[in-house]
Amino acid sequence: MIDKEHQLPVTKQCQILQLSRSSLYYVPAPVSDNDRELMRLIDEIHLEEPYLGSRGMRSVLRLRGHKVGRIHARTLMRTMGIEALYKKPRLSRSHPGHTVYPYLLRHLDITKANTVWCSDITYIPMAKGFCYLVAVMDWASRKVLSWRLSNTLDTSFCVEALEEAIMKYGTPDIFNTDQGSQFTSDSFTGILKAHGITISMDGNGRWRDNIFIERLWKTVKYEEIYLKAYESISHAKMELTKFFDRYNTRRPHQGLDDRTPDGVYWSTLPNVKDAV
Repeated sequence: MIDKEHQLPVTKQCQILQLSRSSLYYVPAPVSDNDRELMRLIDEIHLEEPYLGSRGMRSVLRLRGHKVGRIHARTLMRTMGIEALYKKPRLSRSHPGHTVYPYLLRHLDITKANTVWCSDITYIPMAKGFCYLVAVMDWASRKVLSWRLSNTLDTSFCVEALEEAIMKYGTPDIFNTDQGSQFTSDSFTGILKAHGITISMDGNGRWRDNIFIERLWKTVKYEEIYLKAYESISHAKMELTKFFDRYNTRRPHQGLDDRTPDGVYWSTLPNVKDAV
């Protein structure tokens, strides 16, 4: 979809298509059909049993009839960017030179939009490969403010999603992520600091600290991704665009008293209340 001969700069074309610039030049190594199927199964199993490490994952895969060793299971899990979620030192792959910030959301009653935003990355299986999805979500309303796809676990697609969310919706009081290197990087935290946003990060192994976006991943995978086999990143982008539009505007949430994320988001903004 990117035309390098077009008069529009490649960077601008990537912005319009919501693609990471790095993904344009990245040539992924071939992945066998068997490994793609194993990675799809690992993704499903991890959603249901996030505490499983490589040994546990190997055992579950063997119970399902797949001959796989622990080392192979561990390699695939690392490729997908997932690890067992339980309390242990240095769970998240934060860069040793990056600052890690304390978790600030415990015991807070967050009921208004733009009080807290959160972000995370998840693995997306496709028919002939895989990619990664990052989303920025408003905590109180569950509204997905922005998202990006990338072939690699780089930082740029996370930064682009953050910049878009700020451009469209302003800024939150607090921004919460895990301790992954994409979110602890200077390029990501620098944007938050420049806008006066307080930084919060999950504790080691505390996946429930960012529970709402974890629930989002389960929803998007079971209601969208696992039902389809995306042919390419552009195909995934087209289908996910439709899904997130439906998710924000037409899908009622039990946790929101059967209201939509859009309805809750706009109704809890102070300026909207004042106008009513």
